Amino acid sequence: MSLWLKSDVAKETSVEAVKTILDFLLLDAAHESFLFPAGTDETVIFVAGNVMNEFGDWVEIVDNNAVTLSSKFAALPGHISSVSARETSVKDKEYIFEIAYGAAKINVIRASMLSATVQLSSIQQDRMRNPEIPAGQVVYYRMKCETASATLEIKMRYHNH
Repeated sequence: MSLWLKSDVAKETSVEAVKTILDFLLLDAAHESFLFPAGTDETVIFVAGNVMNEFGDWVEIVDNNAVTLSSKFAALPGHISSVSARETSVKDKEYIFEIAYGAAKINVIRASMLSATVQLSSIQQDRMRNPEIPAGQVVYYRMKCETASATLEIKMRYHNH
């Protein structure tokens, strides 16, 4: 049965549902983005597992000043818009990481970055189209690399709803 052949109440409900979806898409397409970490002297370092090509443990994402990414989603849900690789400990290696939230580690991002040198430019930036991170959830990462315990410095853009 066509959506438009239903009763007037069903039509209004359907139109409101479509409006809600369109409002969400508009917000996702045009929003204010924030950086994490926010300062030029702040860093986030991901560390690979201590066995080559195996993920390390899940660890909460924290910058060098003990500010958590989770704190950015404490009051409002949101999305990570992009992840930029800045520096690696080992060149010519692939770094694969995942970002998840909550006790169940619900995965929102899987990404791979390849280092040609240990200094990376902003060209090594992946745009993310991940599910929403609900408000109040702890946000974690885990990483693996061809070299055990390799490190990757990253910066993220995120936005709230």
